[in-house]
Amino acid sequence: MGRRDPEARMLRGEVGVDGAPVDEAAAPEDRDQAAALESLHRNRAYLGREFLTWILWASNDGAPLCTVDGHGVTVLVTGRVILRGLAGEATELAVKGHLSAYSEVVRFAIDRGLIVHSARLRLEWNEQVYELTVDAEHLDVRGALAPKTEAESEEADPEDEVLARMATSERLGTFIDGLWSAFVAVRMTPKWSRRVVPAMKAWLAVDGEAR
Repeated sequence: MGRRDPEARMLRGEVGVDGAPVDEAAAPEDRDQAAALESLHRNRAYLGREFLTWILWASNDGAPLCTVDGHGVTVLVTGRVILRGLAGEATELAVKGHLSAYSEVVRFAIDRGLIVHSARLRLEWNEQVYELTVDAEHLDVRGALAPKTEAESEEADPEDEVLARMATSERLGTFIDGLWSAFVAVRMTPKWSRRVVPAMKAWLAVDGEAR
């Protein structure tokens, strides 16, 4: 696959979502932060793949990626992972298996230009475990699993069960929003191209040499 693939260039921080070169020299204080943030959210469908790829890299060391209600949210990419690209000989790769997302095969594919399109995430928050599949295009959540509460026991009132499930859905949405905000806080600043992208390159280089 060509190294100048549009999505690969975007991952490396060379261009923005509109294909225009990134101005690395611009200082944060000289940027219109509000306009930049609005632009990022407007292009959320395009940034979704970068978001999931960032989660894969950032979750590798097991540290929390964001904080919700005073508790850190740690993420593990597990189960089925789909990677896609826009050009080249291979435009899609699907991998299954426990922790297969962190394998050399996946890292090699990302280093060659593919970006995570869909991933199964395991979230740990306040000693609770949640699982969900996130699709990058619109950050859609599918197949969510959450720890059961007393309101969802066999003896529970049906109305209480509905309320408990609604609360769970809201909590999952809060997790995704928290992770997205942590990603945007890095992606909209020069730190992305100056620090994050080089660190990702080093991790992706399965042969031990950063590209």
